[in-house]
Amino acid sequence: MMSIYDFNLKSIRGKEQSLADYKGKVLIIVNTASKCGFTPQYQELQSLYTKYANQGLEILGFPSNQFAEQEPGTNAEVQNFCQVNYGVTFPLFEKIDVRGENAHPLFQYLTGQIPFQGFDYNHPIGEKLHGVLKERFPEFLEGDSIKWNFTKFLIDRSGKVIQRYEPTTLPSAMQADIEKLL
Repeated sequence: MMSIYDFNLKSIRGKEQSLADYKGKVLIIVNTASKCGFTPQYQELQSLYTKYANQGLEILGFPSNQFAEQEPGTNAEVQNFCQVNYGVTFPLFEKIDVRGENAHPLFQYLTGQIPFQGFDYNHPIGEKLHGVLKERFPEFLEGDSIKWNFTKFLIDRSGKVIQRYEPTTLPSAMQADIEKLL
């Protein structure tokens, strides 16, 4: 049976990396973008990382340019943006596709583990995001694929995918779930 630890990816610096290196850690895997309304979530992700890294939390960021071309930069530009603007110290990986026929197998696996359960319409952008998708990217609303930037997956220390959080869920709202797994 396939596991989260079976995947190899390239770091943002182009170094081959196995997710098996993160065995025994609690993981947040998130697809990111630098020019998105949700980009400030980098700050909350970094806060969680700063608070819990020494207890075994790792956050893995995967830039993607699939959503209204909100991640147009090179890998080096993405890394620089994250460090300069949000002080990101958690690992970033090279830009990949997270949905569609060329979606990286990691994201195919993640979306196969936990289906899309809708947006949080209490979030100020929840209804707006749904409206934009319905109008401009109706195919994104079909199935369990990644719908937009900053979809987050929480994985326990044994590699089991525990929860999926849509972009409308702030990283800070994940804190109690993270603490249960640490």
